[in-house]
Amino acid sequence: MANILKAPRGTMDVLPDKIDKWTYIEYTARETANLFGFKEIRFPTFESIDLFRRGVGETTDVVQKEMFTFTHGNSNFALRPEGTASTVRLVLSNGLYNDPMPLKLFYITSCFRGERPQAGRLREFHQFGVELFGTAEPSADAEIILLAKTMFNNLGIKGLRLEINSIGCPNCRKDYQNALREYFTSKQDGLCDTCKSRLGRNPMRILDCKSPECQKIAEAAPKVTDYICDDCRTHFEAVQNQLKNLNVDFIVNTSIVRGLDYYTRTVFEFIDEKRGLTLCGGGRYDGLVSQLGGPELPALGFAMGLERLIMTMDEQGCSYETEQNKTVYFATIGDAASKKAAELALKLRTEGISAEYDLVGRSMKAQMKYANRKGFAFTVAIGDNELNSNTAELKNMQTGETIPVTLDDKIIEAIDNAIVKETMKELEETIEKDKIFNS
Repeated sequence: MANILKAPRGTMDVLPDKIDKWTYIEYTARETANLFGFKEIRFPTFESIDLFRRGVGETTDVVQKEMFTFTHGNSNFALRPEGTASTVRLVLSNGLYNDPMPLKLFYITSCFRGERPQAGRLREFHQFGVELFGTAEPSADAEIILLAKTMFNNLGIKGLRLEINSIGCPNCRKDYQNALREYFTSKQDGLCDTCKSRLGRNPMRILDCKSPECQKIAEAAPKVTDYICDDCRTHFEAVQNQLKNLNVDFIVNTSIVRGLDYYTRTVFEFIDEKRGLTLCGGGRYDGLVSQLGGPELPALGFAMGLERLIMTMDEQGCSYETEQNKTVYFATIGDAASKKAAELALKLRTEGISAEYDLVGRSMKAQMKYANRKGFAFTVAIGDNELNSNTAELKNMQTGETIPVTLDDKIIEAIDNAIVKETMKELEETIEKDKIFNS
């Protein structure tokens, strides 16, 4: 076949044999967020380009280099490059700032950035993000960080390093900006063209530049923690004390500024120590709501990339165990057997048990081979003898064990019992493995 179209560069297809990984992570994200009282939201794939210019920041790489933009009629739009600005717009558009505080929201969404595709970095990627509005308390910062840590724990991801910093508030940041401007001006011959343009507008963005030359120069730049005001310092110390109280290990990394302009005070990242990849990043953005036309409403949150989670889990051999229904496959010979299989499959599905039967016209041997290849937990073979006696054998495809079943409503109870038995066996094996591992 010639001229088969491929997925655009920097995007990927998720095939049936991989989708369980995605649904497991999404399920875990929802369950974890719900444990902390967060409720799910959804927002449009594209927004007014002004939302991201005003919210994310004109001097950021995201706005300057990476947004996918388009014009329709007299309006300019951009595919969302991140979720926070869209969440704030949603809060303002729907008056959620009038709700009792704190307002706790989360999303699982796709985002788009025109970056150079590489491992763990795609042009279309997916994020689990949480946003918390209406509290300036340091305990909220620790709570958000704890939620992210709990998510990693629930996924079984290990070997992560939590790095935190404070980048101060707009008031104390002015002195820091001046110190950075003076330092980078003396080094500007070695800066990239983009960072040279940032010198006058926002020299902090130079700290986030990906250019190796700019990163080398930034290593000796003034540290933000030397310039933050007493209120910001007190807030940061309280966040650290709360994390220590919760037994959350961390290190202070004064070079973290995050890549978006809306951040204030606390910023943090969870980093895979083996690969050096950032799996989660976030922090406070206390001025963003008012900046986008809303009231003064403190806020904070984080986002973690699903593609990077899957890549890390695969490398670490993490389990993607889900509470999926055990499945039964009816292998049939003849039209009458096929009709009976359709009836029984409908009964099982009504009771929440996944069931399938042959739709292709395969031989019995081919059907059993198919059932084994697709990983069905149980099979039932139906032919003339089974129809005449109204009985068949339910076969456990893992153990080869068979039990007699009737081809009527009683089959539901028999399969339920077989599922429970198999589930208990798997649980006992897991407990035994844990005992051996912990001994």
